[in-house]
Amino acid sequence: MDKITSLCKRRGFIFQDSEIYGGQNGFWDYGPLGTELKRNVREAWWQDMIARHDPLDAPEGAPHAFQMVGVETTIIMNPQVWKASGHFDLFVDKMVDCKSAKKRYRHDHVNGRWITGKRKSKEGESDPIRVFVTAVGDKPEIEAQALAFFGLKKKYADRLEWEGEVINLTEIPVEDYGIVVAPEATEVGTLTAPRDFNLMFKTIIGALGTVEDTAYLRPETAQGIFVNFKNVVDSSRVKLPLGICQVGKSFRNEITPRHFTFRSREFEQMEIEFFCSPDESQEWYTYWRNRRYSWYLELGIPEEKLILREHHKDELAHYSVGTADIEYAFPFLVEGEYGELEGVAHRGDFDLRSHMEGKLKATDEGTLEVELNEHGQPKYRGSGKDLTYFDDQTRERFIPHVVEPSAGADRATLAFICEAYHEDQQPDDKGNMQTRVVMKFHPRLAPIKAAVFPLVKKDGQPEKAKEVFRSLKSAGLNVTYDEQGAIGRRYRRQDEIGTPWCITIDGDTLEQGTVTIRDRDSLEQVRVKVEDVTDEILRRLR
Repeated sequence: MDKITSLCKRRGFIFQDSEIYGGQNGFWDYGPLGTELKRNVREAWWQDMIARHDPLDAPEGAPHAFQMVGVETTIIMNPQVWKASGHFDLFVDKMVDCKSAKKRYRHDHVNGRWITGKRKSKEGESDPIRVFVTAVGDKPEIEAQALAFFGLKKKYADRLEWEGEVINLTEIPVEDYGIVVAPEATEVGTLTAPRDFNLMFKTIIGALGTVEDTAYLRPETAQGIFVNFKNVVDSSRVKLPLGICQVGKSFRNEITPRHFTFRSREFEQMEIEFFCSPDESQEWYTYWRNRRYSWYLELGIPEEKLILREHHKDELAHYSVGTADIEYAFPFLVEGEYGELEGVAHRGDFDLRSHMEGKLKATDEGTLEVELNEHGQPKYRGSGKDLTYFDDQTRERFIPHVVEPSAGADRATLAFICEAYHEDQQPDDKGNMQTRVVMKFHPRLAPIKAAVFPLVKKDGQPEKAKEVFRSLKSAGLNVTYDEQGAIGRRYRRQDEIGTPWCITIDGDTLEQGTVTIRDRDSLEQVRVKVEDVTDEILRRLR
């Protein structure tokens, strides 16, 4: 992972936000190549899910045909939206503070192990003590902290007695925190009891700045779709089943952002809210779960690094009928662990009901009802608008159920970067074997589709190379031109940024009218007529 993050900065994929001022945790900037890569990820999602969708025929696995449309909604919405949706009350994580290190941690991100040992100090060894040593990371970090706590060098690790495997701090009762060593502490008992932390960013609308002017940056794009459901149906000639789609920024005030861009405070989502009849909702849930999983496979994530994990009942949100996560084996995780790329949730009628009636809560019987205040009125009122749908074929009126495939554009981009990174051995210009770093992006995602090189800077080769370059540019392809340095070095530069094809103009180009196209992955080189180059690259991109 260190090599990947280093390459991202060196080649202009991703930079730390405000780096010249020391950076800002949880925020990242995309450089020129990263901007192109992320744009290609978004575009692939939009084209595959919406733009190329045929509403007249049912895709493979779908119960029948359906429609897909897009919207673009605001980042700041009426605060009542977040009260009715439950975010105002329930969009929280548990956090714990360390009174010694003056650090704050997300409760479920702290792992640890029970350890018994004798602590070494200037006064000598203590009697055996049993403590729960924690770290924000996993076993290697816990072991290093345990050795430091007990005053031992690594070679004396066998003096410690380890109990069981790594477990989460959430499994330790608060009354046992007196013998817990916090992640960056040197003593026990420095952690506070867990408490709620609302993840929404507050802001102020208008000039007065009173409490009544408080608003929030959206923590998800979904609510903008739900509150516009009636507008879309009334203004467009659409019928259910219907997918309303959106790409946009969201903001969550994460307690402990970490793992590069995996968990950030500002991120971009690619979401579909798929509205359908309650009777068909389970079939559509299965369809979207499988289709979204296949999308990552088609763009180069291997099956052995991707899982489709159905949530257990105790993991489900109170409104969820079913949820499956598409997860990837990121290299910053220990072997066998996966990180979420996308969630596909069967949300039932929770969202539209909430915005009709008010904030809902689960009953002991497993149903949802409006939460009331001490006066018997809705705690947080809904809009009062009728968000039901009338099916003119069946003559039925119902509240649509929703299936939500919600993907992270930044997490998907990071996964494609991690999966693309490869090292192999290839000869240099003198025939000596050297390590080659190559980013094996799927051609649709590659920031630059082709690079054009004149072999030498004379004999009319640069002029001909520029003709080829301009032909490719006029076809709408993002290509680059490079005439500096030995041809082998130019190949290596393009390999390192993931350019699928390099096109070389040489002496035979001027004599025979052909160029060389070199493939990034196979290193195969083929001759193609100059007039066919653009069509050949476009064909390979399909």
